[in-house]
Amino acid sequence: MTKLIVDGAEIDVPADYTILQACEAAGAEIPRFCYHERLSIAGNCRMCLVEVKGGPPKPVASCAMGVKDLRPGPEGQPPVVFTRSPMVKKAREGVMQFLLINHPLDCPICDQGGECDLQDQAMAYGVSGSRYAENKRAVEDKYIGPLVKTIMTRCIHCTRCVRFVAEVAGTPEIGAIGRGEDMEITTYLEHAMTSELQGNVIDLCPVGALTSRPYAFQARSWELSKTESVDVMDALGSAIRVDARGREVMRILPRINEDVNEEWISDKTRFVWDGLKTQRLDHPYVRENGRLRAASWPEAFAAVAKKVGAATPERIGAIVGDLAAAEEMFALKDLMGRLGAASIDARQDGSALDPRHGRASYLFNPGVAAIDEADAILLVGTNPRLEAPVLNARIRKRWRTGGARIGLVGERADLTCGAEHIGAGTDSLTELVEGKHSFAKVLSGAAKPLVIVGAGALARPDGLAVLAAAAGLAKGTEAGWNGLAVLHAAASRVAALDLGLTPAEGGKTAAEIAAGGAMDVVFLLGADEIDVAPGAFVVYVGSHGDRGAHRADVILPGAAYTEKSGVFVNTEGRVQMANRATFPPGEAREDWAILRALSAQLGKTLPYDSLAQLRAAMFKAVPHLAALDELLPAEPLDLDGLKSAAGKLSGEVFVGAVPDFYLTNPIARASAVMAEMSALRSGAAREAAE
Repeated sequence: MTKLIVDGAEIDVPADYTILQACEAAGAEIPRFCYHERLSIAGNCRMCLVEVKGGPPKPVASCAMGVKDLRPGPEGQPPVVFTRSPMVKKAREGVMQFLLINHPLDCPICDQGGECDLQDQAMAYGVSGSRYAENKRAVEDKYIGPLVKTIMTRCIHCTRCVRFVAEVAGTPEIGAIGRGEDMEITTYLEHAMTSELQGNVIDLCPVGALTSRPYAFQARSWELSKTESVDVMDALGSAIRVDARGREVMRILPRINEDVNEEWISDKTRFVWDGLKTQRLDHPYVRENGRLRAASWPEAFAAVAKKVGAATPERIGAIVGDLAAAEEMFALKDLMGRLGAASIDARQDGSALDPRHGRASYLFNPGVAAIDEADAILLVGTNPRLEAPVLNARIRKRWRTGGARIGLVGERADLTCGAEHIGAGTDSLTELVEGKHSFAKVLSGAAKPLVIVGAGALARPDGLAVLAAAAGLAKGTEAGWNGLAVLHAAASRVAALDLGLTPAEGGKTAAEIAAGGAMDVVFLLGADEIDVAPGAFVVYVGSHGDRGAHRADVILPGAAYTEKSGVFVNTEGRVQMANRATFPPGEAREDWAILRALSAQLGKTLPYDSLAQLRAAMFKAVPHLAALDELLPAEPLDLDGLKSAAGKLSGEVFVGAVPDFYLTNPIARASAVMAEMSALRSGAAREAAE
């Protein structure tokens, strides 16, 4: 630790702190534009100037000087730093004037207005006027894709965007050209950016140079209600803030959660909001003479009750979708149990995961934050850049800062983290298990090896064998370490497995339920990634007119994830609460309420009339779901039992779980922005292939 005195207050800070960090630890406010805690130090803006007693006769850039470089007093006194002295005040005012020489004063029409760091700091640290009367320079706007809008005349050259895409995203597509007054930030050839994390530069930009193109001129920040929630576009469960005006979601922004997403979110998370208001189901529908017609709730319930009453329990099945909250899954399981139906499954993709093998068999056991500690990482049948881009960024951070070796068994892909491609199929996995590949020594010698198994590797006939092989490789030399990490692709999957939404004895799997002639009645709870064969009477409960609704005989309109309060469990087993930001459109209702009303019509009334009562019953059945925002370790994995149930590896190559990052669920497929990005990505892939 190092002692120093900041504005008269003595403080102890680690020796590797910068002066800026030390000043903030002492409670002093230091303005900055280029400095960011998660990016390298650039020292561009000079706004963070402070005065060091006994130092140079000029202000010091506090972000670029460490406390260990400060000179003690003549008698060994701690170094003294001033953050509010006349020298500092005059220096900051001068820097602000320089920054505003060429900056356009279009604050009333700028989309960043009300959330602009430059605006705020000019008020706090600037002067009332400028000494410069010269004409302001103008810079041509750059095209960097459909997501990020550029007004480069506003740019102050902080280079946050440049450092983010190079260091965090791993796609160095932005840089600076020219020098001095002619310097510009650009993509050189002005092509669309390819990173799945590019939207984060909007949050990083301290001025209005980079803004959200879909959100441009839609609303002002002070008009919006702000609701803290969690993301369901992938299984990571990133912390988000949903901003809405009235009944309409206007934008989605990240919240800081160091253990999950730090402060980043993927582009799908950020820009999918336009899909929340298109292709929505806002009325019940009943199919008559091959066509769907709008109906009342009693009509729809009566049609379902008639079919369910005529069916035997073994001919009734239910499939749960990827975006369902724990409450409606619990209610559906309860209802199916009261109907005597054993065929219920939440594994649309045919995953081999089963709660009978223990919770450790389907969790990201070390936790997402433990990626920072791993000394060797093996990816099996997964492309985290598409399945969980924010998690991939953390893997890249570990690779950049710690030098951990990373191996990949599966489809060859650019993961931005220097992964060594070991092979495409299970033959390579067998070589690792038998120690015949050089990377096997890396894993066996690692104290904390991390083996990440993707959902695509488990959704195949030999999925359990793949899981057992991966679990065997995940044993580290450190006692108590379980490096087996299952990376799910569906936000609802872990909660569904916790709740036991798998076939009971004599029940059928999702694939068997969807097969022709297997069922008389099939309930689809937001299940849009599976095709039910003709013959069965399909009841669809969901929010969007997607594949499940096209197949349905009765549609019961539900709520999207921003329109209900629900519990979600992310891939590491962390229980999180999504809060309601808006209300469902038209006659749509929350999914659990639909199932409760339907149960009364079926004569199997569920014993809860409110969400609080439902949660009380759910927490009683599965107590750990009540532990919000806690990461509860699972029981140690029974590897021998898993191996005995696994069978043999098939020898087939691995296929990723996400073929198109932008179109993975009904909300994304309803989004015009996601459709444009998907077309742009597929077009670029075709050009590269040609």
